[in-house]
Amino acid sequence: MQPSGPFAAAVLAVLSLAGCNKPSGSQICTPFAAPAASAASTPAPAPGALQPAAVAADPATALDDCLHRWGYTLAASSDRAQEVAMAVVAACSPALTRWNQQMVAAAASGSTGGQVPNVAESAPSLLTGQTTTPIAEHYNYAQGRALFYVVQGRAGKCAPPPATSAR
Repeated sequence: MQPSGPFAAAVLAVLSLAGCNKPSGSQICTPFAAPAASAASTPAPAPGALQPAAVAADPATALDDCLHRWGYTLAASSDRAQEVAMAVVAACSPALTRWNQQMVAAAASGSTGGQVPNVAESAPSLLTGQTTTPIAEHYNYAQGRALFYVVQGRAGKCAPPPATSAR
């Protein structure tokens, strides 16, 4: 005898949800870049971890790393996530400025190969369709990532980054 009606629908729903394999708890936490050390004593980084050289070489990657570190560090705050995310962006404003400076310098030198628009040029956002500029989109990116890392840090009870002596 085969199940029918509502019972069959419930069984199908349970079976389909069982296959989702959603991460839970600390499984949702993003690993941090390993601190720079001598090649002989450096263990292999965790899967998905950023390499320190990649963070230093690319201002966009350095900004994301900063947002990640401050997001997890400040996630334990009792303030609303949006307010904490604003503090994260403020803490990372030097990294955001470096990313914007890199874009401005590349646009001024003409070394972009036509890929980066004039930084003052307005264009429709590919996400919202509203008129925006590249610098405004960098700021929007920083705000979104900061909020994501704060909420991810809270949901997964993610540990803040390990303390380093070099600052």
